[in-house]
Amino acid sequence: MRTPGAAWCALAALLLAGSLMATRADALLLDWQPSLAATQPWRWWTAAFVHYGTPHLWGNLLAAALVAAYGWAARVPARVAAAWFGAWPLMHLALLAQPALLHYGGLSGLMHAGVAAVNVHLLACGGRGQKTIGAIVLLMLFAKVLTETPWQGAVQHWPGWDIPVAPIAHLTGLVAGLVCMGAIHAGHRLRRDLNG
Repeated sequence: MRTPGAAWCALAALLLAGSLMATRADALLLDWQPSLAATQPWRWWTAAFVHYGTPHLWGNLLAAALVAAYGWAARVPARVAAAWFGAWPLMHLALLAQPALLHYGGLSGLMHAGVAAVNVHLLACGGRGQKTIGAIVLLMLFAKVLTETPWQGAVQHWPGWDIPVAPIAHLTGLVAGLVCMGAIHAGHRLRRDLNG
């Protein structure tokens, strides 16, 4: 896919479709469970599709649509989508850092990974205005994750909403997005330098 943003939107569409299809499945067969991470590695992927109620699902579908639009507007190349894809299992595996989180499902951690990847790309490859946007949004993302105090408790609830939130997933998503996009950008730059 050579059209800027096309691979990004295709991955977002996969996440949206998978989340909708998973509503017909048993969440316990798909969600993240640290005790089953080694013996059932599909959960590193399928946990993103699981949602614990309609508000949780629709909130994450809206977030996924916004992240898709952000990547499309930024005209990200396929390598940014590859970083987002790579962050997908990595962010779930990093949830082992919070052993009290016995179950996890949802797109929110992966959305943090996607936003992080886009902003690293903007900082590394964008024009002056894009670099400014990338820096501002990345700082806002860091501030958001820190205010959620991911080190305090496995699950929190949004006041007034019946939506469970696992702040550690937002942190692991952010870190996975940064790591994967940083590695892909470094590899891209090395190839470009070697090819002269």
